Amino acid sequence: MKRREFIVLPAASLAGVLLHTGAQELEGQTKAGEIKVPLRFFTAAEARVVQAAAERIFPSDANGPGATEAGVVIFIDRQLAGPYGKDKYRYTKAPFVESVPEHGYQGKETPREIYRVGIAGLGNFAELKPAEQDQRLHAIQTTTFFRLLRQHTIEGMFSDPMHGGNSGMVGWQLIGYPGPLMSYRDQIDKSYGEAFRRKPVSLAQVTGRTVTGWEDEKD
Repeated sequence: MKRREFIVLPAASLAGVLLHTGAQELEGQTKAGEIKVPLRFFTAAEARVVQAAAERIFPSDANGPGATEAGVVIFIDRQLAGPYGKDKYRYTKAPFVESVPEHGYQGKETPREIYRVGIAGLGNFAELKPAEQDQRLHAIQTTTFFRLLRQHTIEGMFSDPMHGGNSGMVGWQLIGYPGPLMSYRDQIDKSYGEAFRRKPVSLAQVTGRTVTGWEDEKD
């Protein structure tokens, strides 16, 4: 049996991760404001590289939290562990050619394969200083791996928390997105002359449905 691997993340901002991973699975593993979250695709070493790279793409700063607080690495891990990671829904027959950007990715490698090779190429990335990390990312910014990593970092920041990222809806709070409600008609007359900064609500909160696991990623 394969040994379960974990990534350590700040507990204060991981309400969404705890909800969807299963609090009982993590009970007793909180220490010094951190928590161990089980991984489904990455090894612990790979997850640390992805976490560090995502943090450089979307860092925490004076404006608010970044990729680490949003649990972006968990979002990416869950996506790669499911059907998307093995290209279940993409046409993957030859020929494999470079095409116009509007056609999207046309290569042979699956997202899982792209990440495994890309992470290996970054080496000891998680141990480098921020300036050195930025240099390595600049060196690969035209590669398919970096384009995927950047896209997934943004998705992990701003997708609904049910997918594993945007923990505590920190991404939505950052941009002022109130959540996926069908209508805001009842709010029209309540914010004259003021910025509309309603506290966001997730899809699970809107529908009142309990989300168990990452349902869209199951085979």
